[in-house]
Parts: sequence; C-alpha cells; structure tokens
Amino acid sequence: MLDPCAAPIAVFDSGVGGIGVLREVKRLLPHEDLLYFGDSAMAPYGEKPKEAIEALVLQHATNLLKTAKALVLACNTATAVAAKTLRAKYPTVPIIGMEPAIKPALTVSPRPRVLVLATEATLREEKLRALLRAHAAQAVFYKCPAPGLVRLVEAGLGDSAEADRYLHDILAPFSGRNRPDAVVLGCTHFPFAKAAILRHFGTDMPLFDGAVGTARELARRLDAEGLLNPTEHKGSITLTSSSPVVLPVYEKLFHLS
Repeated sequence: MLDPCAAPIAVFDSGVGGIGVLREVKRLLPHEDLLYFGDSAMAPYGEKPKEAIEALVLQHATNLLKTAKALVLACNTATAVAAKTLRAKYPTVPIIGMEPAIKPALTVSPRPRVLVLATEATLREEKLRALLRAHAAQAVFYKCPAPGLVRLVEAGLGDSAEADRYLHDILAPFSGRNRPDAVVLGCTHFPFAKAAILRHFGTDMPLFDGAVGTARELARRLDAEGLLNPTEHKGSITLTSSSPVVLPVYEKLFHLS
C-alpha cells in the first residue's frame, strides 16, 4: 500500500499563473513531489460565469486528487468560486487556496491607498468584498479588473511592449491624487508582469502577492496532519496542461530566477 506521505502535492491554476506558487512550494518543500496542472485551454477563468468556473475546478480537482495527497488552488478566481465546495466534497484532504495579500499591503503607510488588480470574477465574489469591507477603515481601496493581462502572461508576454500598452490604458485612472501607495496582485498570473507594472508606477511601488503565504500555509497543514514526505531525496516536478502547446511557457516561467 502506497504511503500517503509519498503521494504528490497537486497545484492547480487556470493556466500559467500558478507556476509562481509552484516555485514557492518547491523552495519551501524541496523533498515533495509536485504535480502541476494548468487549464490554459480554458483560460482566463475570470471572465466566465461562476457556474462554469466551479464546474471546471471541480472536474480538474477530482482528477488531480485521484493521486495527490493535497491540493493547492493556485488561482484566486478558483479559490473565490470553488474552494468552499471542494472542501465540503473532500473534508479530509488539505485544500489550500489563495487570498489576495491585502493585510501586508496595509503596512506601507497609515491608511494607504491600495490598488487591487484582479480578474473580474475575483473582484465580484463575496470573499474579496468581505475582506475589503473588513479593512475599510484602514485603507482606501481601488479595484481594477485586468483580464487582458492574464492573456498576455499566458502568451509569455507579461514583460513586453504589449503589456506596457495594456497597463497604460487600464491604469490611467490611478494617477495623481489617485496614485496608489501599494498594489495587490490579486491574480497569480500578475507577478509575471511585475516588471511592466513597475515600469508604469515606478520601481518604488510596493507590490504584494499571496504566493509565499500560500506555500507556508500548505507546509503548516501538511505538518499538522502528518503528511510531510520524510524522504531526503529531491522531489520531482511534473508540469501538465489542458493545452500542451503552452508547456514551454510553463517551463520557462518555472525556471526564472
């Protein structure tokens, strides 16, 4: 019988974005075998109806959990829409979701102006709206959907002239008096466009994402439930996608320093 501790950890995203979370998991848990699946054929999730997103997440999560001991929803949209349903369906499985890094962004100044860049689905879900309400007295929040940025990152163009033009258009309202003090990257695709975002706002703009916190929570849950792999051998990385043609982009982003 296979030791549950030796089973892989599944990391799931709507496309390439979760590769950044995968890198943090690998850094923190180097002895674990990791199985990554990106649903690039159906990306971006953020523009789809809630019911369609939930159906896709449940389908792929069910397939991944046939072999995995834990699941990381390395996608803010998937977390916001389907995490509760998945945890009800798999109550004994560690299912770790993403949370926009609102709390760290609040530390940059007294009552900062915080821009939340995310997908349309993440911005409309109650999970994020409740988080912003909870901290409304501590900050001024701006929300900006950036679906085109997801597509650019999927195409390997997160740091490109195309990204610069796109960001110039959607971020134009956030200047002058409305210039934020911090930017929360509320989609796992967006850290792969950090350079372009900083070209727009300036290199002194603090950017926050949830990858490190998600990896730490995964490690905490596996330790608490006795599921850490005790091996001293280096774990394997398996990258898979619903659109295999995109796999070279996955590999390139995973190996970025």
